[in-house]
Amino acid sequence: MPEQSLPPTIFHMLEKNLGKRIRVILDPSYGFEGTLAAVTREPSGIWLSDAEVITFRATIAQPIPQVASREERSEVFVHLNSVQRIEVLHMPSRR
Repeated sequence: MPEQSLPPTIFHMLEKNLGKRIRVILDPSYGFEGTLAAVTREPSGIWLSDAEVITFRATIAQPIPQVASREERSEVFVHLNSVQRIEVLHMPSRR
């Protein structure tokens, strides 16, 4: 029988992005942005360094939420149970 490989878990996907800048959205108007420093399994969560608290605002004229404000933090632990979405931010290339 051929070996069946297991699909990657969220931990494998997060570990591939260690050192990259990510945005963690906790609810439609609140989240964090920072560099992914570590991934832990017990408790399941992520550590962000150079983190910022970000708030989103959407209007009738601009229905896609935009970052409205930022507040600096140093390091933040985010439990994965409270996360709605994680985005990997790609910095624009300089030419």
